[in-house]
Amino acid sequence: MAENADGSEKSEEPTEKKLRESREKGQVPRSRELTTLLVTLSAAVFLLFYGAQMIADFEVIMVKGLSFDRAIAFDTLALFSLVGSIVETAFYLLLPFFLLMTFVALVAPVLLGGWSFSVKAMSPKLSKLNPVAGLKRMFSTKALLELFKAFAKFTLVFSMAIFFIYTTFGEILALGLDPLRSALGHAGLLIVQAFIFVSLSLLIVAAIDVPFQLWDHNRQLLMTKQEVKEEHKQQEGNPEVKGRIRQVQRDMSQRRMMEKVPDADVIITNPTHFAIALKYDTDSMQEPIVLAMGVDFMAAQIRTVATAKNITIIEAPPLARALYYNAEIDRPIPYELFKAVASILAYVYQLKEHGKAEQVDFATLPIPDNMKTDI
Repeated sequence: MAENADGSEKSEEPTEKKLRESREKGQVPRSRELTTLLVTLSAAVFLLFYGAQMIADFEVIMVKGLSFDRAIAFDTLALFSLVGSIVETAFYLLLPFFLLMTFVALVAPVLLGGWSFSVKAMSPKLSKLNPVAGLKRMFSTKALLELFKAFAKFTLVFSMAIFFIYTTFGEILALGLDPLRSALGHAGLLIVQAFIFVSLSLLIVAAIDVPFQLWDHNRQLLMTKQEVKEEHKQQEGNPEVKGRIRQVQRDMSQRRMMEKVPDADVIITNPTHFAIALKYDTDSMQEPIVLAMGVDFMAAQIRTVATAKNITIIEAPPLARALYYNAEIDRPIPYELFKAVASILAYVYQLKEHGKAEQVDFATLPIPDNMKTDI
């Protein structure tokens, strides 16, 4: 396993954030061997199909360039015109080959690591000018590995070339017995075949180098467990800070809720554990609204404010528990509790208007079974 500078083991796979940051820095897996293979193989295939035609066309160009009137040799403008015509013809003849090579050279690297354009990778780094760091890179494990790869590639390609020459040695010697035009065509074919044969040998190099580059890239991005934890903290936020934010939000919400308690028409209590502040305006509301609710300490605060503001407090434990567990602040009460709440509101209105009201047994208000709780 790779180790960090502080000795901690890098055993964790890179996260999405780590991979994204490395791509932004231009750190993507690349295989020069794959690019070399595709470029040379493309060139070989192109020459195999169009090489004969290109040789024939170049033969025409050479004949045109070497057979001209004596007058042209002493006419500067005519001579330059002839040379320009030959160069232009040769340029257009080679243009498809150059375009193919350019296209393959641009596309080949993208096949492994994908397209990546990084400004950070292009920015100059003074550390690269440090001669000591340069010497360290020259004699590093990676540099020695690259040297070994280059030597192995040279040995493989050289061996394949020798093998091709050995198998076609008879044909090569027979070229001297062929007529000139036939010998040139046969020699061109042998050259193209040798080019393809040697290019295919690079398949072995690429087949080894591509998996290695993917593995090495992933190895360089491995993370320690501490790095993973720190990244999760950065993404999700510090738990202590998030807890503090939630506490502040709860405090603000409770403060706003307590500011509405003086507007309540009645406070329904448990009597000590729960307190629910209700308001009902017959002119502007279709159902009673829950202004505030709380348990224990918050319930005590609601009762304190209600007492100070002379708001009627009703002890109705079953209804208080049902409202606390089924109602929401700033929302109408559940439809199933309308009848029970209406009984209390009627009692409160009678007290306000007449100073007295018919006795109501608040402990036996109609509460649906699915809303009853003994907590």
